[in-house]
Amino acid sequence: MNLYRKWSFVRMLLTSLYLFPAWLLFTWSTEPANLIMGAFFSLLIASLTYPLFIDQSEAGRRSLLPKIPLLFIYLLLVAWKMYISSFQVVWKIIRGRYNPRIVHFRTRLSSDTARTVLANSITMTPGTITVDMNDDHLIVHWLDAPTTHSRYAGELIKGNMERLLRRIWI
Repeated sequence: MNLYRKWSFVRMLLTSLYLFPAWLLFTWSTEPANLIMGAFFSLLIASLTYPLFIDQSEAGRRSLLPKIPLLFIYLLLVAWKMYISSFQVVWKIIRGRYNPRIVHFRTRLSSDTARTVLANSITMTPGTITVDMNDDHLIVHWLDAPTTHSRYAGELIKGNMERLLRRIWI
């Protein structure tokens, strides 16, 4: 088995490993027949679609499998930021003091998965919405922007989320 076939097989297995938990979430059943059917369909769909989910060039970056303990910490961090930001946004709206702006900044994340998680985390945090993401360039609508300087705005919005994501996905 040459290297290309081995990598194709690994991509198919990884895709099925991502699809199987989705099956469990949708069916919400752990009966043996359901598990067998979920494994079968996960492998079937993965064998047909793995080139769409995992690009062939992703092998060099080792960016497909996150470090689970750090991912759990990241989820707690995002939940905390969502909680704090929701009160800040409500307070700014009640006072009528906000300064909406579109800001542009770059991220240092190299993995497409990590960039997507960062963009979605920014969107889930009240007061910011990721409008566009093109490679490492993010365009964000910010409800109360103290600056439009791209580097400073990026540091304020990304905060420690980017630093933690760099450790989760290489």
